[in-house]
Amino acid sequence: MPRRFLLRVSTLAVATGTLILSSCSTPQTRISDNPDLYQSLSHRDQALVTQGQLRIGMSRTAVWLAWGSPDRKIVGNMGGGPTETWVYIYYATYPYYPPYGPWGPWAFFGDPFYDPFFYSYIPPSIPCPDKVVTFTKGRVASFQYLASH
Repeated sequence: MPRRFLLRVSTLAVATGTLILSSCSTPQTRISDNPDLYQSLSHRDQALVTQGQLRIGMSRTAVWLAWGSPDRKIVGNMGGGPTETWVYIYYATYPYYPPYGPWGPWAFFGDPFYDPFFYSYIPPSIPCPDKVVTFTKGRVASFQYLASH
């Protein structure tokens, strides 16, 4: 029984590690892993993909090579035609300074407010949309990205 449990745990650990490492790919690694997809693009799109940039009219393949797999896909309708929007998310962690605590005026009376993050050793991570690209008829119709974060 313990051997079977250890085998399952190690298999889960390897699968999780593979997922994490594969999700941290760059345009260069995606290009080197898929040279045939890269060669099928125009020279203009190849140059943009290498720099991780997009343009209106680019194909889904080029966007995937430039930005990778999206975190979310949203299917919709615009102007009577189907659309697909890819959303890329990053997780922001901000320093957390509660307005009260054991050093404040409530130290002797107990905390009057519930604060789920006050006693946490891990600061909260907040999901933020980083990049968004919308396709119509398989081509980029619009895209947005945060200038800096």
